[in-house]
Amino acid sequence: MAEIFDIAKLDQLLEKIVDNKSIFSTVMKIENSDGSFSWSGACGDMQSQDRYFIASVTKLYITAVLMKLIEEEKITLTDKISDYLPDKYWKDLHLLNGIDYSDQISILHLISNTSGLPDYFFHKQKNGRAAADELLDGNDSEWPIDKTIELVKKMKPNFKPGAKSFWPGTHHKAAYSDTNYQLLGKILEQVTGKPISEIFRDYIFSELNFENTYVYTNQDDHSPVPFYYGAKKLWLPKYISSVGPEGGIVSTADEVMFFIKAFFSGRFFPSEKIEVLKKWNLIFPPPGLFLFGIGLEKLWIPWIASPLKHPGEILGFWGQTGSFAFYNPKSDLYFCGSTNQINGKGHRLAAGMMLKVIKSVI
Repeated sequence: MAEIFDIAKLDQLLEKIVDNKSIFSTVMKIENSDGSFSWSGACGDMQSQDRYFIASVTKLYITAVLMKLIEEEKITLTDKISDYLPDKYWKDLHLLNGIDYSDQISILHLISNTSGLPDYFFHKQKNGRAAADELLDGNDSEWPIDKTIELVKKMKPNFKPGAKSFWPGTHHKAAYSDTNYQLLGKILEQVTGKPISEIFRDYIFSELNFENTYVYTNQDDHSPVPFYYGAKKLWLPKYISSVGPEGGIVSTADEVMFFIKAFFSGRFFPSEKIEVLKKWNLIFPPPGLFLFGIGLEKLWIPWIASPLKHPGEILGFWGQTGSFAFYNPKSDLYFCGSTNQINGKGHRLAAGMMLKVIKSVI
């Protein structure tokens, strides 16, 4: 495997991502399953060992915890959220066309983004702005679950829970919603009797002997590298410290790599259960066009885009800060890192580099 890769070429590809106009720092790590090939690099205002905000890649850690709890028979995907949450969180949460579907929402609906609940982060409010607009303008504020629920109850749901999709090859309508994961985090806290930071620590971080991975809770912690929105540097400690289950983990490329390899190799739940997670539904912007399963994403790579060397499945998760963690079974390669850029360009550049590497070996 190692002979196939030109290390100098990988370094050059990574350097091209940083243009000092919209991408100011980046890190990437690539490994195969047995570790016989391992490469990492960093460019711009970043070193390979730097801590960074993994944003929604955190949701893959939620999947690992949930699947482990399922194996322990402490929860099931078919359980209703009303079985775990206080009335103030779930009652009148999903009112659509005069019908209340709130008591029909299940754990499965939350983790597969098929609940129909609006996304508090991107969904436009009556004033025409979303929570994301304020935060991207640099107006840092906390978003605890009570604040989220209060806002979501004023919004119209996208569709009823588990509504059937009309897209070929998909199962249900899906809409990306951070609201789902705020609720899911609260449910995991109810099941375990622990705050989300301790859940991640006990089920994942300590299990894998991590030293640089944690849930961001200390607003005075400036050790993670900052991220950007265009040319604007954003520092949102109030927000990030309040959204642990949906995007609050800080880590390094080395430890994210260790996690994603553990995730797909069966460290947290039997590896054959990965197939259970592949119930794909199409997600439209925002935040992008991709397939979403049960707590797992798949990059949407149409055959026409690469008919001779199609990469097959690229499985994992994107983070809003340009973070990523993916596995490509066809090449047996794992990728993780971040471009620390919110505007989407970083995702495109990282995906482009991943595809170039994959196609060079398949």
